Amino acid sequence: MTTTPPRAQGLYDPAFEHDACGVAFVVDLHGRASHDLVEQGITALVHLDHRGASGAETNTGDGAGILVQVPDAFYRAVAGVELPPVGHYATGIAFLPGSDAQVASAVAAVDKIVASEGLEVLGWRDVPVVPDSLGTGALGAMPTFKQVFLAGPGGAYEGLDLERRAYLVRKRVEHEIGADDDRVYFPSLSSRTVVYKGMLTTPQLRDFYPDLADERFESALALVHSRFSTNTFPSWPLAHPYRYLAHNGEINTVKGNRNWMRAREALLRSDLFPGDIDRLFPICTPDASDTASFDEVLELLHLGGRPIQHAVLMMIPEAWENHDLMDPARRAFYRFHASLMEPWDGPANVCFTDGTVVGAVLDRNGLRPGRYWVTADGLVVLGSEAGLLDVPTDQVVAKGRLQPGKMFLVDTSQGRIITDDEVKAELTAEHPYQAWLDAGIVELDSLPDRPHLRYPHGDVVRRQLTFGYTIEDQKVLIGPMAANGAEALGSMGTDTPIAVLSDRPRLLFDYFAQLFAQVTNPPLDAIREELVTSLGGTIGPEQNLLDPGPSSCRQIQLPFPILDNDQLAKLIHVEESVADFKAVVISGLYPVAGGGEALRAALEDVRRQASEAIADGANVVVLSDRDSSRELAPIPSLLLTSAVHHHLVREKTRAKVGLVVEAGDAREVHHMALLIGYGAAAVTYLLGLAFGATLS
Repeated sequence: MTTTPPRAQGLYDPAFEHDACGVAFVVDLHGRASHDLVEQGITALVHLDHRGASGAETNTGDGAGILVQVPDAFYRAVAGVELPPVGHYATGIAFLPGSDAQVASAVAAVDKIVASEGLEVLGWRDVPVVPDSLGTGALGAMPTFKQVFLAGPGGAYEGLDLERRAYLVRKRVEHEIGADDDRVYFPSLSSRTVVYKGMLTTPQLRDFYPDLADERFESALALVHSRFSTNTFPSWPLAHPYRYLAHNGEINTVKGNRNWMRAREALLRSDLFPGDIDRLFPICTPDASDTASFDEVLELLHLGGRPIQHAVLMMIPEAWENHDLMDPARRAFYRFHASLMEPWDGPANVCFTDGTVVGAVLDRNGLRPGRYWVTADGLVVLGSEAGLLDVPTDQVVAKGRLQPGKMFLVDTSQGRIITDDEVKAELTAEHPYQAWLDAGIVELDSLPDRPHLRYPHGDVVRRQLTFGYTIEDQKVLIGPMAANGAEALGSMGTDTPIAVLSDRPRLLFDYFAQLFAQVTNPPLDAIREELVTSLGGTIGPEQNLLDPGPSSCRQIQLPFPILDNDQLAKLIHVEESVADFKAVVISGLYPVAGGGEALRAALEDVRRQASEAIADGANVVVLSDRDSSRELAPIPSLLLTSAVHHHLVREKTRAKVGLVVEAGDAREVHHMALLIGYGAAAVTYLLGLAFGATLS
């Protein structure tokens, strides 16, 4: 067993790590810290045991953990060093590699990074653990646990200033110290909260960490989690909670979210972080789980200047696009932020805290459960189960369930529950979002019509042969869509070999058919569930995620990601009607006689042209395989799109431009989804539209 997940091998890749689990929090409404509340949090965790999982050994769990406020009085008694006033020091438990020599080397490396960031290590503490109840699997992967205390010179830094400096330290530790099993991992490093977690079952947590049983260990809130690692490997770092959240569900869009976060790093700038912000990158740890990546982006948005509830609503917006009764100011808030970041979507109950406020939110579809109780003495309990604590019925003054897209928020500094409407009203009033949208958004439909080439039927058939269309494609896929405006329905199951095992030539798209959700979820019906589904989007340059303003939404609004030829012509000629937009068309063809080397050279040439176009002011690039011939073959559109996307990410110019793909080989919904997933903002269904026109 290893401390971290194994490397990619065979059909396994750590990037596919997902979680499906039980989550809860217990909080004193008035912020009164006590050991009893910690015990109640642990009790709630134990009652979530059935939500977690274990392997063949029942005493090796997938993961359990608890996040609490920093127990200042307890740490003053056990730290072994003099601590500055509460809030003026940060602390966290480090998971260190096992041998004494490795531990000493890792501690020295952390000390060096802390000093280079202008902070001081006050001391290290050996964290007591009792591993007697652990199975051999958990024991074999168990790291060494040491707790660090750090502060500014003379305790100079406090609050968010200290949080940001500790954040910089932790990210550098993650990036610079060790690899694989030699890594140093901090579950948390904060002046506000501390996390105790591990590869444990829920009943093991309290006994494993004796700190949690000490009467001096007090907190006003406790966020707990029981992990079920879905089709993946358990490990000590991947247990929840993370630094700001715990999560029941999965983020189905995580691959695209990570890719776009990587692309946006080139634009990130903030005076709130001392020094060069590049030392935070990559924001998303490549081999982490979906929840870990979500937490890392939430952390950036929060420490980058937003209240944590604002950051959560950016990442998990409610269904606003087709909600006609929504307050216009709230709709403007969501529409503006849709220009900054795509949703992190999937069935999710996310519980979050910054150490003062604690809350929960459901995904826009409400596909995960969440219930809450409020007692007369100010105890608030929320979780994915009923019956987490034995609360006398006569003490319950309020109870309910989380609703799709709604936020439940407790502010211990104000001593009250803040309603969903109040949270969102305060955030929507922060900036003139509607005015920014009115000045910035260009509606595609408002652009003037432009002429474009229409293919006669003979040319359509010839091009379909070039792209390998079959009679089945025409009759089963394209024909019904052209006639009915909807994808044809068919029975489940196929006896054709998967692409990698087939002896026949297959489209590149076919090799990606296994990119499915880790947990089977019901498909969304965009017709019957139109309130919670949307296919609209924007195209154009993006701006600094940490400095939103009027220019952040200077983009073109697309009502649908599949463009017809009229819409594509409008985009290509956008410069004629909107002065600050410029589109460039790049041909994706290569001389077929040259074989693979010619294809490779053509891809390099396309990458070069894309870079030159951006340098020349283009903010829309159209990749087209139109006009192929006997001598010039089309580059597979998925290869073409992904090659340009990743090239521009490497060059740190990806967020300056939107990609449109004019694809002759794409004809299934799966194909369109892959093109969009690998970087396209829109796709023109070149031959399908042309064939449909000839049918009509």
